[in-house]
Amino acid sequence: MIADFIRRLARRCAPQPVSRSTSRANRPVIAPQPGSVAERDIANTTVMPSGRIRAYARTARGVGRLAAITVWVPLSVGFEAVLLLVPGTAKIRWTRMVWGGLCLLLSLRIRVVGRRAGGVGGRRARQEGERPVIYVSNHSSWLDVPVLGTVLPSNFVAKGDIEGWPIMGLVSRIGRTIFVSRQRSTTGRERDEMLHRLMVEGDNLILFPEGTSSDGSRVLPFLSAFFAIAKPPRLPPGKGPVEPESEAEAIAARPGMTPLIQPVSVVYDQLEGVPVNRARRPVFAWYGDMELGPHVWQLVKWRSMRATVLLHAPLDPNDFPSRKALAQATWRAVAAGAAELRQNQPQPESETAYACRPLAGLLPQDLERSRN
Repeated sequence: MIADFIRRLARRCAPQPVSRSTSRANRPVIAPQPGSVAERDIANTTVMPSGRIRAYARTARGVGRLAAITVWVPLSVGFEAVLLLVPGTAKIRWTRMVWGGLCLLLSLRIRVVGRRAGGVGGRRARQEGERPVIYVSNHSSWLDVPVLGTVLPSNFVAKGDIEGWPIMGLVSRIGRTIFVSRQRSTTGRERDEMLHRLMVEGDNLILFPEGTSSDGSRVLPFLSAFFAIAKPPRLPPGKGPVEPESEAEAIAARPGMTPLIQPVSVVYDQLEGVPVNRARRPVFAWYGDMELGPHVWQLVKWRSMRATVLLHAPLDPNDFPSRKALAQATWRAVAAGAAELRQNQPQPESETAYACRPLAGLLPQDLERSRN
């Protein structure tokens, strides 16, 4: 008991350590001299909250990008209009540079997984027997157009409403977009136009068989009507094949010239270097009755984004009994690939993953073919 009393007494009498905060508080404050330059600078200094600085920086970033896009799009599209008069694949290659430049201005990086089927296309390629390709993709945003337009040397098939839009309609027409109205009275004419572009002009096509854009959390069922160009309806029993009435039908009737179907999954998986989760997915999604202007304005204020394009193994329409079966197989591939990308699952090591070169509009396989 006496030992405990002595320890408590010694603890009370020992000097207490001075904390850092207490020592700082006791330090003398050195104030500037009255009327000095330092006093005037302190008086004129305004402290701005960090949140407000961040908001101003985002606004300035968005204004700068919109200004750059306003300059790039008219100049590049105007040059593309001149290339429409030039034979060959120059207009196809330049279109990829137009979309690639737009992705670059948006700070939208593109990661490609897999290998693209088909080449650049063109009239000479079809005459030499190069098989046409129809790329079939999911659709969740207007960003799908510049992303796929950069990766794939092809033309889009879009709904007819876009043709009447003030700016996008003109850009789409110069970009040789095929417009469809999905009305029964125009189905035959639209199919003939797509067949002519595939077989005679040598264009590959990009389809969005969902028929509309979604919120990006799932892939909507594919409409089998979009696959009519690759899988014509069966002839009635006892009726022989019809003689081709046009050059396009004659080329399509050749062995091995049925268009290949390559499923493509597109997911926006990074925002400012952070994986995109369900809460951040609406940043990219544009669907329903959403206004385009406000969505673009909110998007251009982010520092960086990334889209991943997963190219699946191509499908041969001749291996499927009907258009419905072909649409189902394509949908399963696209939906499964998009689900894996949304969950940030690692891709097989056998697949090649690489960053697309936006301005050049080239993939590694394009460089391989140019060397050969």
